[in-house]
Amino acid sequence: MEKSILALALAGAATGAAFAQTNVTIYGVADAGIHRKDDGTASVTALESGLQSGSRIGFRGTEDLGGGLSAVFTLENGFTMNDGKPGQGGRLFGRQAFVGLNGGFGSLKLGRTYNPIRPALESIDPFGLGLAGNIAKVFKAYDERADNTINYTTPSMSGFTGQLAYSFGNLAGGSSLGRQIGASLAYAGGPVTGVLAYHSQNLLTVANADNGNARSTLLGGTWNLGRLKAHAAYALNKGDSAAGAKNADSRDAMIGLSAPVGKGSFLASYVRRSDKLVANRDTTQWALGYTHDLSKRTNLYTSYARIDNEAAATLGGAAAGKDPSSLNFGIRHKF
Repeated sequence: MEKSILALALAGAATGAAFAQTNVTIYGVADAGIHRKDDGTASVTALESGLQSGSRIGFRGTEDLGGGLSAVFTLENGFTMNDGKPGQGGRLFGRQAFVGLNGGFGSLKLGRTYNPIRPALESIDPFGLGLAGNIAKVFKAYDERADNTINYTTPSMSGFTGQLAYSFGNLAGGSSLGRQIGASLAYAGGPVTGVLAYHSQNLLTVANADNGNARSTLLGGTWNLGRLKAHAAYALNKGDSAAGAKNADSRDAMIGLSAPVGKGSFLASYVRRSDKLVANRDTTQWALGYTHDLSKRTNLYTSYARIDNEAAATLGGAAAGKDPSSLNFGIRHKF
């Protein structure tokens, strides 16, 4: 009997030691607010989730493998605060789901991850890809994430960090169908940051008449001037149909400012898309916002944005030529 108890105690100690080697963190964001949307024809006011940051709960883990090598994983679920429903089309871990290795060589991840162009846009947008002034309403973020992805990130070298991603289409009919390729090179040093990013996407399936290629090249950066931070970005967007005919050719530009004041920060940006393919399809967006910290984890926010579409432009979910606007107020808590 005593031997059995001793054996169980030793087994329990061994199991505890095994678990102690894996460090798992539970984290998340709870974000909800009031949103007034006007598509240029009619308006609606509603309580919505994720107006500044998508509401989520995630599990992040690491295991020390020795020799500077560690195994890592992230499982991140998106949901809507106003009704408790799952986001990303009902996926269990629709925001991120990957496993990989970290070491002196950098980081290698396999699974569902962000496209390199997405964090590149977030790093230069005064609104951080949130609120009404979100730069991705005009600039292309390519759905932000990609399935079936191999992502490699270099270690930081003299302020430079590189990222390369390849996403398998996993579709019958050809290995390139649905394939995505992304890359970025970022720099952070002193008051200046900069990023160059590229994304190429082979669209849809053989049966789709619009199957072809879409690609974007982005250059942007920020400059901290003390009481003000300047933001700027420029992007080239191209696209070809399955028959090789050009179906997209545009230029996106953004200038913006962010200004910390006390426990808050004022935000502003002006974004313009110039369409080189279709006449009267240019678009501009201007936006203002303010965030106020109640603590290190909780803040209030408000923002307003208006999109001015030319006669053939439809950005912002509006009918051609209509000018949509957006106003929101809310609260965000990080845990």
